[in-house]
Amino acid sequence: MNQKIQQSKDEAIDKFVLYKTEVENQLNKKIKVLRSDRGGEYVSPFADICAQNGIIHECTAPYSPQQNGIAERKNRTLKEIMNAMLISSGMSQDMWGEAILLATYLLNKIPFKKKDVTPYELWMGRKPSYKYLKVWGCLAKVVVPPPKVQRIGPKTVDCVFIGYAHHSSAYRFLVHDSKNPDIHKNTIMESRNASFFEEVFPCLKKEHTSLSSCVDEIVHDEDQEQSEAEEVEPRRSKRQRIEKSFGPDFLTYIVEGEPQTYREAVTSLEGPQWKEAIKNEIDSILQNHTWELVDLPPGCKPLGYRRIFKRKMKADGSIDKYKARLVIKGFRQKEGLDYFDTYSPVTRITSIRMVLAIAALRNLEVHQMDVKTAFLNGDLEEEIYMEQPVGFLAPGQAGKVCKLVKSLYGLKQAPKQWHQKFDQVMLNNGFKINECDKCVYVKNTTRGYVILCLYVDDMLIVGSDDKMIKSTKDMLKARFDMKDMGLADVILGVKINRTQNGLVLSQSHYVDKILEKFKPGDTSVAQTPIDTTQHLSKNRGEGVAQLEYSRIIGSLMYLMTCTRPDLAYAVSRLSRYTSNPSSEHWKSMIRLLRYLRYTRNYGLHYGRDPAVIEGFSDANWISDMKDSKSTSGYVFTLGGAAIAWKSSKQTLIARSTMESEFIALDKAGEEAEWLRQFVEDVPRWPKPMSAICIHCDCQSAIGRAQSAMYNGKSRHIRRRHNTI
Repeated sequence: MNQKIQQSKDEAIDKFVLYKTEVENQLNKKIKVLRSDRGGEYVSPFADICAQNGIIHECTAPYSPQQNGIAERKNRTLKEIMNAMLISSGMSQDMWGEAILLATYLLNKIPFKKKDVTPYELWMGRKPSYKYLKVWGCLAKVVVPPPKVQRIGPKTVDCVFIGYAHHSSAYRFLVHDSKNPDIHKNTIMESRNASFFEEVFPCLKKEHTSLSSCVDEIVHDEDQEQSEAEEVEPRRSKRQRIEKSFGPDFLTYIVEGEPQTYREAVTSLEGPQWKEAIKNEIDSILQNHTWELVDLPPGCKPLGYRRIFKRKMKADGSIDKYKARLVIKGFRQKEGLDYFDTYSPVTRITSIRMVLAIAALRNLEVHQMDVKTAFLNGDLEEEIYMEQPVGFLAPGQAGKVCKLVKSLYGLKQAPKQWHQKFDQVMLNNGFKINECDKCVYVKNTTRGYVILCLYVDDMLIVGSDDKMIKSTKDMLKARFDMKDMGLADVILGVKINRTQNGLVLSQSHYVDKILEKFKPGDTSVAQTPIDTTQHLSKNRGEGVAQLEYSRIIGSLMYLMTCTRPDLAYAVSRLSRYTSNPSSEHWKSMIRLLRYLRYTRNYGLHYGRDPAVIEGFSDANWISDMKDSKSTSGYVFTLGGAAIAWKSSKQTLIARSTMESEFIALDKAGEEAEWLRQFVEDVPRWPKPMSAICIHCDCQSAIGRAQSAMYNGKSRHIRRRHNTI
């Protein structure tokens, strides 16, 4: 792929002639066909050049970009990459050309989806090197060239990395700050002598200001508004704000990170623990006979691998164990050759809460087990080869490769193969699969029953008979390499505490990590998650700390999904402005964090009664004045605590309060039907399962649901909403 930047369309013919000459000279090939749209730059004399050189010039039909789909899609890909680079680095939009050129440069060094080869290899005949690649937009200290060095003064210039020199082993830089009179700001220079700081982005301003600085600014603004009437002049804060760069982080639910590379892991303070984890992983793989060493067949290319490091935490937030998974580079697999179907289910968090609520109702013990290297147990149907892991090469067989006999982490089909294997084992031992959740297994006998929930390699086991629980554990240990963790105390980052009259699910340790990470200003608290009277709308101006805002939303979503239904509306509302938050959105976000500080110990307490599922539905008509849409919300309880909840904006415009409430009832009814079908497979649950009662505070909506009488005001309501 070749990209040229031009100031006007008139330059298209000159750029094409240069490219044509380069192709013919470097590859000794001729351009035979050229396809383009019907732009004015492609008519005479462009068409004359093609005719003189015997090049067939194909033009797409008017307004038919799909006829040149490959080029159009590449242009879109380049624009998306360019836009992401500009935003994450804070560079001016005037630098779009440099960003496009670098995006093209990188794409040429990435393998094709269908071919395990890069465009660079096809053009140059050798594999590309990646050692010299740098983060676009990062800070670089560039050594001043000898002719321009001052006797007194700095020997380097602060620059921003913007790309690679064309046909030269040098980098391109934009001068950001210079105290040298011969080197001017905002000029471009090329050099090989530079020190890079790839986590520092000098062009970032408000987007990456630290959260504490944002809090100071926003709180100060609030104080200033309140005292504005009393003061003659606006009061300005004298506190110096320190900017902190977070870099182009991905949105994540994880508050603390793990090592990203092998070297980072073994050279860290926890190096001995990570080395032990790596050894345990390899030992488990060899014990499981995951691969066999063979000579690589002609025409085959082995897949690479990498290691993923992970800390598993205890209920109190301390480290339980270190894991170092060996992961094959499955993204290089070819669909239809190396794999076919890849789907594998996991149990819903709602199912886990349901099972725990049932355990609390019936005073049952909850046990937990962990499958060591779960994905290694799946039987592999395709023929796949992998490079031998460095550091564990078999003596005298360094030239051989690993032929996979069983699945390995990273394979596209590994989750599916593991789930199929586990399904087969459970069905062969008398378990039945819950029809509503394919990862919930039930075994019911005259002696008692056992319910098992599987989330990838973590499982909860609830049973009415201790001997059945023990026999289930023994059966699993006989088939897989298992770790018996005894009574459950934490699952998916949720603490499970047994009380005298039930179970409590909480995430106070995770709340502490959120508050410690994002530090919402002073120690004040808020008693409600959001001010419902405050009007929030899309920000039309410059965003404020967008990446940090997104990270907080991600952390709060995980917390809300697991144990905090009281956050559902606030998180749903604030997440609508993730792409471009304003100071008003930040005020609401800070209030929500302060509410977390006030309610850090809140959780779900499942008791012995009531032993019936109840639902509650509500709606807020036209909650968003911009698009006139309403907000729906529902919650279902069992044993005195919530088991399912949701708050979301409705997808259509309701014409009345009754209609918005009716639509909310329909959404609640969908969840109620799922819960009803789920408990039908629960042993000892009263059969037949009665309808679930959903409470609603709108009499007109209740009347509409109970009456079949024709009503002209509600005749437009869709048929799909008439299921209540």
